[in-house]
Amino acid sequence: MPGSPHVPDRHDGRPQAGHHDDKPYAGPGRSRALAAPAAAGLAAAVASVLATSLDVWDLPTSVKVAITVLAGVLVGLLTWATTDRRPALSDAPPDLSWRPPDQWPPVPAHFTGRTDSLAELREVLARWRRPRGQEEGASPLVVSVYGRGGVGKSMLVTRFSHEVAGRFPDGRLYADLRGEVDAPIRPEEVLTGFLRALGVRLTTDPGGLDELRKLWLTWTKGKRILIGLDNAESGDQVKDLIPAEPDCAVMITSRHPLHLLNTYDKRLSEFGEAQGVELLARLAGDDRIAADLESAREIVAMCDRLPLAISICGGRLATRENWSLRELAVRLRDERRRLDQLELAPSLDKSVRASLQLSYDACTGIQRRLLRRLSLLTAPDVPGWVAGELLATSEPDGADQLEALIDTQLAECSGTDFSGTMRYRLHDLVRIFARELAGSYDADGSGRAAVERVLSGYRRRAEAAAVARWPQDWGRSGRGGQGGDQDAAVRAQVSAADWLNAERLTMVAMINEARSRELWELAWGLGRAFCSLCHSLRAYWSDWRTVAGVLCEAAGHMGDRRALGIALLDRAAVAGGQGGHQSAREDAERALALFTELGERWWAARAMRSVGMALFSDGSLDRGQVYLIDAIAAFKSEEDRWWSARTQRNLAELRLVQRRSDEARELLEDALAVFEHDRNRYSEAQTLRAYGEVLGATARGLHERGEFRAAQEHFTRAGFSLDRAAEMFRLRGEEWEFARCLRAAGEVGNPANRLNELKYVRQAADLLAKLGDSWGVARAELSAGRVHARAGRIREAERSLRRAADAFEELEDRWWMARSLRYLGEAHLGAGECEAAVPPLSGALDIYRSLGNQAGMGRTLEALRRARECPDRS
Repeated sequence: MPGSPHVPDRHDGRPQAGHHDDKPYAGPGRSRALAAPAAAGLAAAVASVLATSLDVWDLPTSVKVAITVLAGVLVGLLTWATTDRRPALSDAPPDLSWRPPDQWPPVPAHFTGRTDSLAELREVLARWRRPRGQEEGASPLVVSVYGRGGVGKSMLVTRFSHEVAGRFPDGRLYADLRGEVDAPIRPEEVLTGFLRALGVRLTTDPGGLDELRKLWLTWTKGKRILIGLDNAESGDQVKDLIPAEPDCAVMITSRHPLHLLNTYDKRLSEFGEAQGVELLARLAGDDRIAADLESAREIVAMCDRLPLAISICGGRLATRENWSLRELAVRLRDERRRLDQLELAPSLDKSVRASLQLSYDACTGIQRRLLRRLSLLTAPDVPGWVAGELLATSEPDGADQLEALIDTQLAECSGTDFSGTMRYRLHDLVRIFARELAGSYDADGSGRAAVERVLSGYRRRAEAAAVARWPQDWGRSGRGGQGGDQDAAVRAQVSAADWLNAERLTMVAMINEARSRELWELAWGLGRAFCSLCHSLRAYWSDWRTVAGVLCEAAGHMGDRRALGIALLDRAAVAGGQGGHQSAREDAERALALFTELGERWWAARAMRSVGMALFSDGSLDRGQVYLIDAIAAFKSEEDRWWSARTQRNLAELRLVQRRSDEARELLEDALAVFEHDRNRYSEAQTLRAYGEVLGATARGLHERGEFRAAQEHFTRAGFSLDRAAEMFRLRGEEWEFARCLRAAGEVGNPANRLNELKYVRQAADLLAKLGDSWGVARAELSAGRVHARAGRIREAERSLRRAADAFEELEDRWWMARSLRYLGEAHLGAGECEAAVPPLSGALDIYRSLGNQAGMGRTLEALRRARECPDRS
């Protein structure tokens, strides 16, 4: 279920910057002021200098607020004198560092042959290309290359992808679907990774495969992207990964035909003899092959002309200069003869098994051990440090042994990840072979110990990344500001985000590995760090939810009540973010009881806040405020400035809903002082947005009472606060938060700026739709209805508010459904359509009663009284 409002908001960690995480929303990059029209000229410039200078002046908050008011008055004087209204915000937060992804693995230096196949693919590509503008009704190019395991399918399409890379300027995406091993990758996981690589933040849960597919189609529209899907299991695994954009191309490999529509299918056959000999020569050396061409031909024949088997034999010759081709041929012949007497697993051809056995036998003992232990890991690929842990040696020594396996073609590079780290993997046939041996050689427990060392290594690295990303999530060490070298802290936070993007699938595999082996402390430690990283990034919701469940299970097996309480809070966070407010509250209440019994006051304060936020999100304002107030007091007693200020902002948002704007403003000013002093820029921007919303509500109240000059001053101040917040988010590439600022700007309610406010709301809805936030789109629809209602456009208001109510009902968010119905009734009432106002108001009242929302009931009852008493002018 998509994300919903008032969930535990993200920490003040640096948002992921760089070309991996953020993609700018298409549109002009020019920033414009929210409150003042362009004609404000000099006054706007002066005001902007005054406002933005507050970041560098070491002044009390009260003085900064006074300066902001003065700046607002300067602009306000000219705002009254002009009707030239322009959209306030640039259409997109820029991300100048983002670059198109390039995920394909490198082409092995010994690639040879396949001249005819490459020419065929070039011809297919040439026929497919069409002039721009003539794509109507066209489909993307889809090429499926299938054939035996080890025949060289992946190598062929990788070689071709590097050749045609220049034709696809918007990126080259790649995923190993692992269809022939025991853990094939689900389409949802692939789409999530692809969207992240294209810069889609996915800060709310887009939902299941259908919703991800819609986002995929949106973000590939108008793009030229080359997509590689390696080792597909079936057509069902890949059909949702194929974009609709005719300028994209998809290269698929599999063991068998996939029977997809509009696909060019090619069966890749084994090498011819000449090609096989040429490949052997590329690895073993031309002189050795020329000296004994007959033995070379025999080796190729005994490898069934499979490139994988030939490569393994050639790699072994390259590392055994004392071996003659005749000696290798005899060894291979004897091995195949021996295999004839054995019952073989059907997944491993005899030719491949024979070449693997010979190469394995010629390895050193430590290399054999490394190969066997690599096969025990279920991760799709791993970084080089893992080899050292598997061998219980240093990282450089492990890397040397891993390179030796690569030299013998028993391991391969899978490319460079988000963080710039080279990663390694085993061919699935090599993995099957090595795992068979591991079952015999490592039955003494040494294999299990090796895996435990890797899991521990991942735990250390995951926890370091999580602490760098969100120190406030890891205890009181995060209080009192970030301090120190801010640039270094930012770099660490960006690096942590890149680390998770690179290691996500491997981390999930490692957590499941720990769980399956009942290594509960490792499962808990890995899961805790993973959940913290996902929470900090608001990313990978499906994985986050699954791992949070494992976290609770692990804590239960450990019998550690404190660990269980922390796990429950992590599970509550992801549930609340997905709209499951009741389950979030139940988990947070359980955590609160555990921490209270244990005397864990800081964690109890966090649990109080989680309970309060769950109640707030479900519309239970009166109950929610009690928990938030208690949490603020508890954090202050623990001297935790950051969590206290963050919770004050949450309480201020609740106060705003209760129409207690003065109290909300005071809470936000206190929070701003903390975040500014401690240089928590992300939290500062969030608080500025909330401050702008409070000032807008105050301005509307003043305007309704006829205090127009004071109202205009507050409208202008609201615009400045939102503009500052939007600019901070824009510069950081925070599209979701930027969209929230747009929406808030559309709700200010300035009579002099109504046309622009509707534009802001529409821009917010478009951006939120591209980010997969269906709840946010519904919320923007509600905002649009309110803008129409204020302008007297009752029919437009009715359509928008009914769409919002229907969307919230579908999302099972009854509180916001009630608000939509109440606003609809109030809109009818304002237009004098008293009879039409009664049904939506009655529906809203029923929901408020079921929620126990006294404030909502009070406002709705008052509106119903007016509707039933007034004469209907419709």
